[in-house]
Amino acid sequence: MPANTFALTAAALMIEAVVGYPAPLFSRIRHPVVWMGALLSGLDRRLNNPAWSFAGRRVSGVVALGLLLVGTAAVTSPFVVLVGNPAGWLLTAMLAASLPAQRSLDAHVAAVADALDAGGLVAGRQAVSMIVGRNPMHLDEAGVARAAIESLAENFSDGIVAPAFWLAVGGLPGGALYKAINTADSMIGHRSERYAAFGWASARLDDLVNLPASRLSVLWLVTAAALVRRDGMAALRAALRDARHHRSPNAGWPEAAMAGGLGIALAGPRVYGDARVDDRFIGGDRLVATSLDIRHALTLYRVACALQCGSLALLAIVMRFI
Repeated sequence: MPANTFALTAAALMIEAVVGYPAPLFSRIRHPVVWMGALLSGLDRRLNNPAWSFAGRRVSGVVALGLLLVGTAAVTSPFVVLVGNPAGWLLTAMLAASLPAQRSLDAHVAAVADALDAGGLVAGRQAVSMIVGRNPMHLDEAGVARAAIESLAENFSDGIVAPAFWLAVGGLPGGALYKAINTADSMIGHRSERYAAFGWASARLDDLVNLPASRLSVLWLVTAAALVRRDGMAALRAALRDARHHRSPNAGWPEAAMAGGLGIALAGPRVYGDARVDDRFIGGDRLVATSLDIRHALTLYRVACALQCGSLALLAIVMRFI
């Protein structure tokens, strides 16, 4: 089983890196995340009643998350038996390729660098608003560049390394269940009045399932920094020193590693909506970041993605002979 799941994950990563999620397929059957989101939205309407007590809404959120996970497992579990033959294995790999987001993340972050170069601050703010939750109107050009790099690092962990990790552990059901949890966290795992109780279980479970990938992402980024003649040791030191200072139990690891490898400072004070968050800086000492730093970060990201895929393929080959 491990050899099958390692090979399946490596194949899924390669397929997604080359073709992404094809637009014709999206227009016909949509993306699995869209299906998960539709189910969760329906559960939100039916089970998240503002008239209920905080404790009652917390319990209903647990029920909603459970129903989402049961539904996801029911749809994906039959594919476990298909990986035993070549056609079934290829079909499962193609479905699994919908779970990581290497290609789209690369495109969205590269678009910020292109916008800064071509259109300056106004265009950069518009481009970065597509990938971050903070208020772009409070960002100068350095802030836009840092925000894009932070998004790249964080999403490398929870958008690429985490689904790959759970695919390798549990095949298509494992990867799909992770994606369901991550989707639930992004939709209802907020500390807003509506979701503080209802989204509690989703937010806590997302923190838990992202824990191994956030640490593993440091390995890929540190190794990538060493390979492309950036500062691999600085990346490792920053992760070990600064990750604990991030407000997220997981995002600080890849962000600190990326910042240390590039020699720039990430996180720090920022504004979400009209609320200011006074976090400390992590990583390097340099506050001024540019579009060139975004491109250097993308180089680290691409090498890290290749390292992950190559390592999984190598493990699959080794496991065949054990």
